[in-house]
Amino acid sequence: MPISFNEVPASIRIPFLYAEFDNAAAVQGAGSQPYKVLMIGQKLVGGTKPAEEKNLVTSAAQAKTYFGAGSMLAKMAESYFKANTINELHCIALDDNVAGVASTGSITIGGAPTAAGTLKVYIAGKKVEVAVAVGETPAQIASNLHDVIVADSDLVISSVINVAPEKLDFTAKNKGVVGDDIDIRVNYYFGDELPAGITAAIVAMSGGVSNPDVADALVVLDDEQFILFVTPYADAANLVVLEAELTSRFGPLKQNDGYHITGARGTLSALNAIGNARNSQFTTIKRCSGPSSPYEHSACLAGVIAKAAEIDPARPFQTLALPGILAESESEKLTLEERNILLFNGIATDKVDAGGNVRIERVITTYKKNPAGADDVSYLDLNTLLTLSYLRYDFRNFWLLKYPRHKLASDGTQFGAGQAIMTPKVAKAEAIIRFRLWEELGLVEDMDQFKEQLVVERNAGDVNRLDFLLPPNIVNQLRVVGAKIGFLL
Repeated sequence: MPISFNEVPASIRIPFLYAEFDNAAAVQGAGSQPYKVLMIGQKLVGGTKPAEEKNLVTSAAQAKTYFGAGSMLAKMAESYFKANTINELHCIALDDNVAGVASTGSITIGGAPTAAGTLKVYIAGKKVEVAVAVGETPAQIASNLHDVIVADSDLVISSVINVAPEKLDFTAKNKGVVGDDIDIRVNYYFGDELPAGITAAIVAMSGGVSNPDVADALVVLDDEQFILFVTPYADAANLVVLEAELTSRFGPLKQNDGYHITGARGTLSALNAIGNARNSQFTTIKRCSGPSSPYEHSACLAGVIAKAAEIDPARPFQTLALPGILAESESEKLTLEERNILLFNGIATDKVDAGGNVRIERVITTYKKNPAGADDVSYLDLNTLLTLSYLRYDFRNFWLLKYPRHKLASDGTQFGAGQAIMTPKVAKAEAIIRFRLWEELGLVEDMDQFKEQLVVERNAGDVNRLDFLLPPNIVNQLRVVGAKIGFLL
């Protein structure tokens, strides 16, 4: 029987043996989908890398050099690396919007210390502390605090001493609305307290205007796949741009799908409004509270998800810790009922455990309704989308590896066993084998249903095309357990 050789010519007459290698069947088992993360955020003038350039970043120190210590993007990378040092992180920096305005806030020291102590101020979760001695004036304490802030380049705000010397005026280093979410508070950990006799009045950061346009970063992207996109932007203009980009990538012609993670801080009603304004399976907006900035929350969440989902995209993320994210105070915590409302309005949630660790509660997208306006939970959980992405990746990769140069014939064709020919019957068997492999990995279920509904046929309008209708039943996640306890007396 004739064999389909790839390289040994049919017309060779020179003796002896000519052997070729064929690696089409060398790779066995399921493929391993690379989980690369793309992060977009603002840089500072001192960063060595220009804006709108994609860079592989391998450490927090490198991010500080590339984008400037204290920049938004450097802080995001730092938060990511606290959670994940394995999955590739690529960053695209943006300059501040030329029309942007930086957020501002202040702290005013009052009173007179009656005992020595330490003033502890937390700026976006980073502790700044100064010793306070009996007899010092508010102006002296403020001046000392100012000196410490100026000396710490990693802080996301700058400080100047007000005309009233007991007051420090803060300005976000990066311009834009995102700066309004920089948290400034006095004391945080148990045991923190103001030195006796002094007060510290804080005016929260506010007044930020005009985030940069994320489209400026997307123009430098090629067809490289990034499973997760992370930005600090939850404003509608940027979300629309990102959703359009990810919709295009999700389609069958590109197949380099990705999903966007961002964060937002606010009241229950404000967060509900943000979630209800979106309806996209490509957008995850995490509710953020506590000292850490929302962009640190989202960067850390992306790091945790990338590491876990590369191992198993179908396994739920609930209970996984967000390392480095500082827990909210008791006054900031939402009730179970309030968090449940957020989950029905497109906002992902977390919880704080007994040890003060912030843990994922549920990672959802903002998708709530289908194009016809009907309630639809098909793309509610990010696990579903990540599982679908893996199944498509693995199925496509399998065919590209094993059948890159085959001929196509109808069932019943009498060809030699060594011929590189594909038929619908053989293709259907391969699909079933692939489903069984996915089932062993715990990604799908119900083989009988898959076999019954699977369709493989030659395209009626193109004799060179083979069409599949794949109906995998995606495995679900154990999220809610109900128990009725019927007790006896």
